[in-house]
Amino acid sequence: MRDTVTKLFGRLAQTARLMVGVKDYETYVARRRELGPDAPVMSREDFLRYCQEARHGGKHAGKCPC
Repeated sequence: MRDTVTKLFGRLAQTARLMVGVKDYETYVARRRELGPDAPVMSREDFLRYCQEARHGGKHAGKCPC
């Protein structure tokens, strides 16, 4: 039961982040790992900076690393 509640709150938090435009770092990492164990993965800070630049018209405008 406790595991189910933990998963539910995790999903709710993920949904809330996506609703305000914050990409999910764990999903990004999982997708990069699908490419292979040696695929480069940005740090959480770099990932969030990249997403902010993409969202607000920086040098990565319109590109999503996910």
